[in-house]
Amino acid sequence: MLNYTLIVTVIIIVFSLIFDFINGFHDTANAIATSVSTKVLTLKEAIIMSATLNLIGAFISVKVAKTIGADIVDPKLISQMVIIAALVAAIIWNLITWYFGIPNSSSHALIGGLLGASIIYKSSFLIINWHSFITKVVLWLFLSPLIGFIIGYFIMILLYWILRSAKPRSVSKFFSKAQIASAAFMAFNHGANDAQKSMGIITMTLLSGGFITYFHIPIWVKICCAFAMALGTCTGGRRIIKTMGINMARLAPVNGFAAETGAAIVIFIATMLRAPVSTTHIISTSIMGVGAAKRLSSVKWGVARSIVWAWILTIPVCMILSGIIMFIFKLV
Repeated sequence: MLNYTLIVTVIIIVFSLIFDFINGFHDTANAIATSVSTKVLTLKEAIIMSATLNLIGAFISVKVAKTIGADIVDPKLISQMVIIAALVAAIIWNLITWYFGIPNSSSHALIGGLLGASIIYKSSFLIINWHSFITKVVLWLFLSPLIGFIIGYFIMILLYWILRSAKPRSVSKFFSKAQIASAAFMAFNHGANDAQKSMGIITMTLLSGGFITYFHIPIWVKICCAFAMALGTCTGGRRIIKTMGINMARLAPVNGFAAETGAAIVIFIATMLRAPVSTTHIISTSIMGVGAAKRLSSVKWGVARSIVWAWILTIPVCMILSGIIMFIFKLV
């Protein structure tokens, strides 16, 4: 039995790191889309910077990891096959949305997968800690994009007022440098929030398999997840960069600075409050807010609408996918 448990644990760790890798290349655009689209950084420069700061950010906190790994579903009440089903469902959905260039939440894909697999495993909705799910996931699912839009909008309005007498050439020159700092801040916070999800899943697996006796993140788990995300980031995400940085709204360096700064602030606050938010949701709506500050027609609402539909569908689709996978596991 120990050998079987060990083998399954290794498989889950591998799947978790694959998920983290895919999360890295899928969500690369979160931090660098605006910098690339405004030509402040080349794609290669932006990816190297993002990968480095994703790696550093992954070490600053484990609060989100605990929410994912222990607060939504008790690891002692599920089998390791539940975690495999959740990861496979999340990976499938991430690849589908990446292929079509749709900015999608890897966080909510994973959470949806965990919900669906757990419910089918126990044949009961009571396996889920619904209070934690609603307050830490659902509430932030709606609040964080809204706050991202509002902060992006008001930062841009404030900048328009401050720079109202400045020469356009001077503004572009200054914010070409300032946007590098805002992109770095965004990349750091992306790593701080997103890398923790796989840390939580691996720790949940170790606890479920009896390899640890209480929920804590081993240092080797932190290192593996941080490097997996950084490596994934290095592969880029050109499809989604085009959607977010070009197709959604035309951005100048000052707009990119406002969008990245606003999004990074929201993500940092969420991380400190243990909320596993979608960095994709937040930077997307921050870009919309910045575009709307100029005029509403600056935002290509048709593109934005398709993105919103992906947000709405992610959790239920991944619940269904993981539920089907878990049902198959139970049959065989």
